[in-house]
Amino acid sequence: MAATPCDVCPLRGQPLFKTNTAEEIDFIASMRRGNLKYPAGSQIVSQGDDDSDLYTLFSGWAFRFKELEDARRQILNILMPGDFMGFHISPQTGAPYGIECLTDVEVCVFPRRKLWDLFRNHPGLAYDVTWLTAHEEGIVDDNLLSVGQRSGVERVATIVLAVYKRARQLDLVKDNALDFPLTQSHIADMLGMSLIHTNRVLRRLHRDGVFTLARKKLQVHDTRALRSLAAWAEAPVPKRPLI
Repeated sequence: MAATPCDVCPLRGQPLFKTNTAEEIDFIASMRRGNLKYPAGSQIVSQGDDDSDLYTLFSGWAFRFKELEDARRQILNILMPGDFMGFHISPQTGAPYGIECLTDVEVCVFPRRKLWDLFRNHPGLAYDVTWLTAHEEGIVDDNLLSVGQRSGVERVATIVLAVYKRARQLDLVKDNALDFPLTQSHIADMLGMSLIHTNRVLRRLHRDGVFTLARKKLQVHDTRALRSLAAWAEAPVPKRPLI
């Protein structure tokens, strides 16, 4: 099946994303080498890779992580459609992290060498790439705040609410429910909690009627309680660039 042309990309119709000019979309299309599909559980980028391309997640979910030699890992953030991946990688240092697919995914591929053309010829798009990278680092900062200062209940509530809000902006939520491919192990590896503690917190939030998480489906029952537990103040969501 042929890749979807950039000018009719369904993601561009989502209110989450900024509008690009026709000239910018033409340039993005000229940069794109094509699309690749990966099955769930495979790695788009392996930690240490020094020749990886750049990618935009077109469909599916993935996560970015760091791993120790004994296979202990820290999940840094969850990646969803529209996320730009691979900017931090350089031939000198290699990939400082890996990217693994939570579901079957499709990515748009951009050769790294063409990044220089973007910075030379389209400074507005170059700023967008920089903004996306800074925004991703801000997510990691929030996760570090959770690990360092929030209780177990607050940690889980915060990550569930963040994923739920992002999914809602991508029109993936129907009747307060969405497909949720993260397992308890993923949540534990993201929040610095043991599996036992993670299970206890999830059971407590289910018992308290906040949300239900079963068979890879998340059903939020009380968004007000979820926001309160996460100490989350609603604020206007800035439109994100889409490369």
